[in-house]
Amino acid sequence: KGFILDGFPRTVKQAEMLDKLLSEKGDKIDAVVNFEVSDETLVERITGRRVHPASGRSYHVKFNPPKVDGKDDITGEPLVQRKDDNENTLRTRLNAFHEQTAPVLAHYKDVVKHIN
Repeated sequence: KGFILDGFPRTVKQAEMLDKLLSEKGDKIDAVVNFEVSDETLVERITGRRVHPASGRSYHVKFNPPKVDGKDDITGEPLVQRKDDNENTLRTRLNAFHEQTAPVLAHYKDVVKHIN
């Protein structure tokens, strides 16, 4: 009977268009969940990710390290860091979030649930 949107809307204009569309159907956004995580925590988590490309198994250098550094636990094959899992790319994405997406929370201020 309901739905979940993940990563949308990202801008106030998109939020306004979504509100209009839902209103035309007699519906509205009744809850927005905001997971509050510091930029530094996100940098640590994202830049530490490693993946085994063939299987998709994921590791983290601090939180879920492989048994042998840089090697998949099952096959022993090399793990890789995705090219977008670097600090520069992440900081660019975080800046875009703060500039474009954070105002969406203000738009939905009456229904935002903040999770620490």
